[in-house]
Amino acid sequence: MVASLSPESAPKNRTSVELHGEREIIISRTFNAPARIVFDAWTRPEFVKRWWAPQSLCVTLVGCEADVRVGGAYRYQLRTPDGNAFAFSGRYTEITPPSRLVYTQVFEPMAEAGEMRITVTFDEREGKTHLVSHEVYPSAEARAGALASGMETGMLETMDQLDALVASLR
Repeated sequence: MVASLSPESAPKNRTSVELHGEREIIISRTFNAPARIVFDAWTRPEFVKRWWAPQSLCVTLVGCEADVRVGGAYRYQLRTPDGNAFAFSGRYTEITPPSRLVYTQVFEPMAEAGEMRITVTFDEREGKTHLVSHEVYPSAEARAGALASGMETGMLETMDQLDALVASLR
């Protein structure tokens, strides 16, 4: 006899975070959805608004603009419970839906640290998508600053939120 799993009891996907060299972070996770759904959730503002800010920290995404085309820009503005606002922004440099996305990213409060280059791949196999986000920071200090800020904890939570979103879009 084979028991079927409800979505609530299905095994949870895990996010892997690996440091490479002095400037790189590689984030990977498998999603139980086709690549086109995961790609859309990653790039379309109406979906990004639903997963990009860590809910447990009560951070809200108050602005989400994205012109998803080569040379197009994006800007995500967040607000903390105490009213502080900050933003991430950048430009798209390569777009191959639904398998690859390359863009820059600047944490605006620390723009002098330089821009990061992010390459995200969406590899679909048997209806599941293995996502790999390869982040290259402008310096070892910039990566250390990002890690010290708690970015890993927030990112792990937002990847869980993305997982829940793509499950709802299937």
